[in-house]
Amino acid sequence: MGGFFGTVSEKPCVADLFYGTDYQSHLGTRRGGMATFDKEKGFKRSIHNLESTYFRTKFEDELSDFCGNSGIGVISDTDAQPLLMNSHLGRFALVTVAKINNLEELANQLLSEGMHLSEFSSGRINPTELIALLIIKGKDYVEGIENVYRMVKGSCSMLILTEDGIIAARDAWGRTPIVVGKKEGAMAFASESTAFYNLGFDILHYIGPGEIVKIQSDGMQVLRQRNEKMQICSFLWVYYGFPTSNFEGVNTEAMRNACGRAMGSEDKDTDADFASGIPDSGVGFAVGYAEGHEIPYRRAIAKYTPTWPRSFTPSNQEMRSLVAKMKLIANKEMLQGKKVVFCDDSIVRGTQLRDTTSELHGLGAKEVHMRIACPPLLYACQFLNFTASKSELELITRQVIRDFEGDMNKNVEAYAKTDSPEYNRMVAEIAKRLHLDSLKFAKIETIVNAVGLPKECICTHCFDGSSSHTLE
Repeated sequence: MGGFFGTVSEKPCVADLFYGTDYQSHLGTRRGGMATFDKEKGFKRSIHNLESTYFRTKFEDELSDFCGNSGIGVISDTDAQPLLMNSHLGRFALVTVAKINNLEELANQLLSEGMHLSEFSSGRINPTELIALLIIKGKDYVEGIENVYRMVKGSCSMLILTEDGIIAARDAWGRTPIVVGKKEGAMAFASESTAFYNLGFDILHYIGPGEIVKIQSDGMQVLRQRNEKMQICSFLWVYYGFPTSNFEGVNTEAMRNACGRAMGSEDKDTDADFASGIPDSGVGFAVGYAEGHEIPYRRAIAKYTPTWPRSFTPSNQEMRSLVAKMKLIANKEMLQGKKVVFCDDSIVRGTQLRDTTSELHGLGAKEVHMRIACPPLLYACQFLNFTASKSELELITRQVIRDFEGDMNKNVEAYAKTDSPEYNRMVAEIAKRLHLDSLKFAKIETIVNAVGLPKECICTHCFDGSSSHTLE
């Protein structure tokens, strides 16, 4: 997906910028970049490929090259960022978290207007450059950002480092978050508030959908008021978010605990010796489930963290499977002869979970039950770069529907309805294919209640296809 961090300080900002950006690393692993501005030396930028290493190791040796009191950084799963521009608006650096579904259409329109676009070596268009061109079409930054809101189908949040502070603009529907932090002599923006605590920042403001905010070292200024409607991604709490992060004032781990607790209390018919979470994001859900089900929580699977990235990131299925297998280590001594409820955040393809289940049985588990912290994924996300999936047919749910109906798109609405005959048949078939003794998914209502925001403010498109503004 991607995440960013930016700060303006009365003092040199490089240390805060470096660590603040590093705290977004769980949101992606392909590209990392930083840019700073110094009144005497101007802009300094650096970008590195992170696919075989980490942000920290790539940037820590060149920190002395950066200087200035303001800067932005990004972890991107798409293009190389930040981008540096010089225009009638002034010089600026730009980072984005975006998914642009009409990229080619917009590019052709800009080319027809006499603008030019560089390309990746692969021949693809740089989406951050396209966003920059839409911005500089405006008479000022606000009008330029409103061009992005009006023209991009998908989503786009951004940070703009100018010579006079940093501007943050949240996606028009608020699908991705931006949080404002404050400490003495400094202000900051972050995709995830977890970056603030160790750097001494306190949460000051959650930027609203479509809201545009500018910060300088001594405060913030709202340049555009928030839109009334919001569709924040529910997967921020289910999967993406770091446990200590808050979105819209709702803590990630607290939401996972509440969701698991509700599901555990409803699951009284399942006889189990203990509950265990699939690291990382399944752990909070499992702790809540154990509490609600009134059984112990045990760490029957541990994650080996030093070297393995999140397994959704590699585009090659064989490598994804290898990463998934190698990073998780089951505890044989805890599993032998036990009936265990395992909790995970989601099931996408099912490949990893099938292999994990087989291993758990092979290590002596008497029964393996799986509880998933969200409903079945039936629709590809059109708003965020969620997985490396290229089509809905890669979803195990759509594979099952295809086998049942002869067409993966037939009668999908019925399969999305919790406890319908089609839904129950699909879930039973997934359990069979994954060698599970039982399988249950959280309900949309459970997620909404755990988050605590009105349903209309939370995007659940990937579960039920709901959206009256699918590509806006």
